[in-house]
Amino acid sequence: MDPASSPRDKTQLSILCPVCDGEVELPPGGARALVIDHLVANEVLLESLQRDGVGLVCDLCNEGSAEKRCNICRANLCEFCCQAHRRQKKTASHAVVGLKDLKSFSRMGKPIQCASHPAEELRLFCETCDRPVCRDCVVGDHREHAYDFTGSIIHKHGDYMRELLKCTQPHVGALEGALREIEGAGKSVADRLECVKAEIHKFADGYVRAVEEHRGRLLARLEELKLQRERALQLQRAQLGQLLADMRTGVDFTERLLTAGSDIEILMTKGVVVRRLRKLNKADYSVHPCVDSAIRFSATEKARQCSGYEMFGAIVTKAMDPTKCTLDGEDFHNAREEQSSAFTLVCKDASSERMGRGGEQVRVSMVSKDRKECVIKPTVHDNNDGTYSVSYTPHAPGMYTVGVCIKGQHVQGSPFLLTVKSKFRKHSGVFHCCTFCSSGGQKDARCGCGGSMPGGYQGCGHGHKGHPGRSHWSCCGRTLENSECAAIAGDSGHRSLLRTVAM
Repeated sequence: MDPASSPRDKTQLSILCPVCDGEVELPPGGARALVIDHLVANEVLLESLQRDGVGLVCDLCNEGSAEKRCNICRANLCEFCCQAHRRQKKTASHAVVGLKDLKSFSRMGKPIQCASHPAEELRLFCETCDRPVCRDCVVGDHREHAYDFTGSIIHKHGDYMRELLKCTQPHVGALEGALREIEGAGKSVADRLECVKAEIHKFADGYVRAVEEHRGRLLARLEELKLQRERALQLQRAQLGQLLADMRTGVDFTERLLTAGSDIEILMTKGVVVRRLRKLNKADYSVHPCVDSAIRFSATEKARQCSGYEMFGAIVTKAMDPTKCTLDGEDFHNAREEQSSAFTLVCKDASSERMGRGGEQVRVSMVSKDRKECVIKPTVHDNNDGTYSVSYTPHAPGMYTVGVCIKGQHVQGSPFLLTVKSKFRKHSGVFHCCTFCSSGGQKDARCGCGGSMPGGYQGCGHGHKGHPGRSHWSCCGRTLENSECAAIAGDSGHRSLLRTVAM
């Protein structure tokens, strides 16, 4: 046979078991060569006998309906084959019973025929191939193999299978326990999910009630504002009506006086008429800001809690005026290089009253006056109370132009100049009363104050020429202990001075 066509080289086919869903490799003979479950075949046979109206076919002729069964041959026979079975000398002594009498049996043996020799029954077992064989098989393909009758070796293989069964049975209990544990875990998960579901419903129902309550508050507040505006309008309408009546009375009286009055009458009432007309000319009849239509709803503004829930949405009656907003703090005109600084923006309305809410778009720019590419990137924090904290850290000294805008408009005092000084210079010397004391009386010790004392001393002493009269820094001569060093960077004289004083 050609090695290329060897069965081992062919692709091994497999199928899935419909019961255990396991993958089963097909033998070379295909599905027809799979092992037959004879227990199931026996159960099918018994079920066929026990069900009325379902007949069996004769095992000999495969045509007639089986009515008898030979217990020796274990074959189902029709009436014709049964008579022939009895006439044959070899099978005449076999016991034949009716199928109806076998319905109460729990098992019916049926001979298992060899697949290679259909006329022969499988009665032997080949130990070499580990499979049942017939009499013709041991003469042919299994001629030199070790074999024996099935009844002689069943105990050995049966005991081995019992041992495997004994080892496998505990796994059944363990798997059942694992399944019960899974079912318990599933029940716990289901119970927990139900609890969470109930919590979600409770939260959502409470939230809906809180939103409804908040809506009621907003509508009540809106109704209150409506009444306030209506009362303010009515009051101003009455005031303007009274002012109009006074205007008309004054105008009519003056016109009548000037047209019908005599000279002496006009001059006699001139003072009263002039004072009245001047007062009327100065009267203010403009619409007050309190009766304007600056009422709006802010959906993003945080409101007070309702039943423990955070609410958003508020009615805003004041409008922010950038020209009234102010800057507060000590660090919006002077700052130090690499040192964090901050100032505060206070937002106000048209009447200069501080706004009690945040949410405005604040933009702050810091650009060097001399170098446009040098900028400071500030951070703006909304305090949600009408104020905004602006923090920044300059990285280069110089003059900066600072602009603070809200809605594209500069606030009060913007833009302004910011002076950024160089880094704070720490003192490199000692804060002492004089070099004589701090150096232990050394003559070559010098001081940044420039003072000297007689006797060949190069440094300062109490009450002598150049001494500042109080404690001072040896590096620059400044008399304030918490001050910046005034020594010039790179001064070699000071460096040698400091070495001497340190010594």
